[in-house]
Amino acid sequence: MAFEGSCHCGAVAFTVDAEMPTQAISCNCSHCRRKGFLLAFVPASQFHLDGGEDALTSYHFNTHKLAHRFCPTCGVQAFAEGAGPDGTEMRAINMRAVPECDLETLQVNQVDGASY
Repeated sequence: MAFEGSCHCGAVAFTVDAEMPTQAISCNCSHCRRKGFLLAFVPASQFHLDGGEDALTSYHFNTHKLAHRFCPTCGVQAFAEGAGPDGTEMRAINMRAVPECDLETLQVNQVDGASY
């Protein structure tokens, strides 16, 4: 069953052809900590950008392996694009941008990204 997400103003919207994640990561790197992300990773093939490609802006930092994509109108970063350790194209979904997700039920795994 698919789930949907978007930025706050709705200019950027996406669908993920997968079950709602039950786990997410909370990273303590300088970027994730400031943004408060709860991220779930899915293969790029399951991610479909439904609208807003022309509205998206990218932010890269540190190793530049992830393209943090955000809406310049409302500032919400709903997802990021990159590759997993094995080279598979992935999308990091900001579960806070998925209205149907009950954040309280997610198993949140802590990641020490500040040490990378």
